[in-house]
Amino acid sequence: MNDKPSNAKLKNDPAPGAVEASRHAGPVTLGRAIAVTAAASLLLGIIVGPIISGHPALAVDPTSPATEHTVTVSGSGEVSVAPDVADVTVGVSITKPTVAEAQSAAATSMASVIAALKKDGVDTKDIVTVNLSLSPVYDYNSSVPRLVGQQYTNTVRVTVRDLGRVAAVVDDSVAAGATTIQGISFRLNDPKSVQGQARQLAMNDALAKATALTAAANVSIKGVASISETSTTPITYSGGATMDSKAAAQVATPIQTGTTDVVISVSVTYVIG
Repeated sequence: MNDKPSNAKLKNDPAPGAVEASRHAGPVTLGRAIAVTAAASLLLGIIVGPIISGHPALAVDPTSPATEHTVTVSGSGEVSVAPDVADVTVGVSITKPTVAEAQSAAATSMASVIAALKKDGVDTKDIVTVNLSLSPVYDYNSSVPRLVGQQYTNTVRVTVRDLGRVAAVVDDSVAAGATTIQGISFRLNDPKSVQGQARQLAMNDALAKATALTAAANVSIKGVASISETSTTPITYSGGATMDSKAAAQVATPIQTGTTDVVISVSVTYVIG
């Protein structure tokens, strides 16, 4: 009876060879599992890492074009032409003891000025009121300033499209009651065609500069990347004057129109290579 338990115990124990094989196989299998896990983690890091960082892992394409090289130069074009329009600013400024008297006298004088302007061929649409003002006048000769009257001013800008009539416009305005001439300027009514000429000159100037620079650098111009432009049309201007309307000119006022300069400036960025 004592032998049965002993036999059962022998059946449950592994064979000596199996025990030896298990001792050798166990660590090898575990090592392979660790290696496979490490490789998988490395691959996952390569794929997921750039995505998490916000920078996809893209290979550099050696055939992709390099960044374009450019050179930026400025050019200027100027065309001088005779103006065809004049703007004259004339007005009346009258001082009277009361506001009503000053306003009435100024209105009467300005109505006469406008009538004279129309007689000289100025269209109604070319007469524009640019200033109306009323201000008190004080006498500062005493210790306490003393109100002595009211000054009423009415000013209009007159566009004269026939330059041959400019002198008549000025002289007849003064004869009709104008007390101030605040200036005269000359300009082109439609400067577009002249601006086109100046623009072409500016582009030619820019290209000449770019060509010289690239030749010195042993490269060539491949195209244009960008262009910007600014334009100016200086206006010939004469200052104003104040005069006594009673001293009307006996000799026609000499008017010199001169020339008007139209200037176009460009900044051009050329692609070079």
